[in-house]
Amino acid sequence: MIELSNIRKTYRQGGNQIHALDGIDLHIRQGEFIAVMGPSGSGKSTLLNVLGGLDRPDSGHYRLAQDEISALDDDAASDVRNRRIGFVFQSFHLLPRLTVLENVLLPQRYARTADTQAPQRARALLDRIGLGHRLDHLPSQLSGGQLQRAAIARALLNQPALLLADEPTGNLDSSSAADVLALLRELHAGGQTLVLVTHDPAVAASAQRTIHLRDGRITAGHA
Repeated sequence: MIELSNIRKTYRQGGNQIHALDGIDLHIRQGEFIAVMGPSGSGKSTLLNVLGGLDRPDSGHYRLAQDEISALDDDAASDVRNRRIGFVFQSFHLLPRLTVLENVLLPQRYARTADTQAPQRARALLDRIGLGHRLDHLPSQLSGGQLQRAAIARALLNQPALLLADEPTGNLDSSSAADVLALLRELHAGGQTLVLVTHDPAVAASAQRTIHLRDGRITAGHA
């Protein structure tokens, strides 16, 4: 489903060049659950940003279901992000003045085509993750675990082919983190392709395969 071929990304920091990604080759099968680990500065976040179309590689090829993503212009890349890729972040990024339901519906607000089924899907997602009774609550009225589950529901609204999670348990207590991981495992069991960045080996253990990065290169977990 996902093919990265010789992906390179370099940043300038002062007078130095930082090789954030230095020739990444990676294949991810449809329905696979991948964890990405590595020390600070290893390239984890850059890899996730490339997979999500948030960052364009300097060279190499990124194919998502046979479509070349790395060469898309900004408008086309934005459309792919909204329709085919879901994002879950450590800091939730729910808008404080919108209700839970309104936050989950945000991806449809930015879509180029109307989707009359989106509200029904949003309610069904919130029921599925145990927040059906919180539709009209504001983010300030939710616990950390509930906030992250709402963020996952938002990421799933447009039925993405790929779900990306960047340290999704990083701001949670152990009980809430366990709940979120259980939800991610449930999504994977239902066929969702999932890539998760984490520094925690216990979190990575939920994945089928763990990829280790160091200095912008994959050191273990190739396929």
